[in-house]
Amino acid sequence: MFCIDAHLDLSMNALEWNRDLTQPVAAINAREIGLTDKPDRAKAVVSLPELRRGEIGLVVATQIGRYVAPDNHLPGWHSPQQAWAQTQGQLAWYKTMEDAGEMVQITDITGLEQHLALWEGGGDSSKKPVGYILSLEGADSIIDVSYLQKAYDYGLRALGPAHYGPGRYANGTDATGKMGDNGIALLKEMERLNIILDATHLCDDAFWQALDNFGGHVWASHNNCRALVDHNRQYSDEMIKALVGRGAVIGAALDAWMMVPGWVRGQSDPKTMNCNLEVMADHIDHICQIAGNALHVGMGTDLDGAFGREQCPYDLETITDLQKVPEILTKRGYSQTDIEQMMYGNWLRFLRNAWK
Repeated sequence: MFCIDAHLDLSMNALEWNRDLTQPVAAINAREIGLTDKPDRAKAVVSLPELRRGEIGLVVATQIGRYVAPDNHLPGWHSPQQAWAQTQGQLAWYKTMEDAGEMVQITDITGLEQHLALWEGGGDSSKKPVGYILSLEGADSIIDVSYLQKAYDYGLRALGPAHYGPGRYANGTDATGKMGDNGIALLKEMERLNIILDATHLCDDAFWQALDNFGGHVWASHNNCRALVDHNRQYSDEMIKALVGRGAVIGAALDAWMMVPGWVRGQSDPKTMNCNLEVMADHIDHICQIAGNALHVGMGTDLDGAFGREQCPYDLETITDLQKVPEILTKRGYSQTDIEQMMYGNWLRFLRNAWK
């Protein structure tokens, strides 16, 4: 079944992890054996050939460059200008993938429909380019609001104002506090440009403030449920209801600590914690029960988002195994139409409405 994944940090893996994503995952991992600079070395699950093999023909692919103040101990860049430059290097990688025929950027409804026709037209999927919609995870690299026009011009179509910790425009996971005037100005410029607001990672204060001050289209590319894993990174039932009311789609994430309660990063084991793709379905079920239908959930895996097989479902060898999800959902009583919506249709409906 065709699939859309609404959150993959492809350029980060290519540039900061130094992974050649044109290679099979097995080749990437073989080259990393013995490396210890990252916790997920030799445990990658994502590459362009694996996406094609799994019929994941369209993704939302990120740029990411966090600014960190002197008292912020998170990893990141020491000036917004450096963060911007990092995102421009990531953009250059996507463009070289386009030049090589590996990927194609999707920025409007015409390009979307043409790409879908290519993937639906039969033939060898291994020869088809992976479509990508460009998203920025965390707005720290937007030097000032005028840079948003520059970003739109090179193809940026979605933006999450925050990532982890305190941000220049909004506070994110594990932080608190409302946005200042610059954050509100960012939202207004996003609305003018029709850039999708990705509500993922916004702290609770900023989440509610953003919904109150942004009149454009909102999605949550990769988020799970606070009712199942109690952490500020997750959405409360009230937040899910608000997103459903805005017509949002929420991408189910496959980072183990967001899937099962009690996960200790660097110590817990997926099998010991019973973290498998069935748990993903638990979070999907919860959102569907709140929404009263299956129209507000999609795939937003975040796989290889600074973690690998050590911190994802034990029954997932590579991202290709997303093709196991339809059978799991079938056993839970979802109709074929529901499953098609959750694998790709809900994201397509959202994009067609946003870009019409």
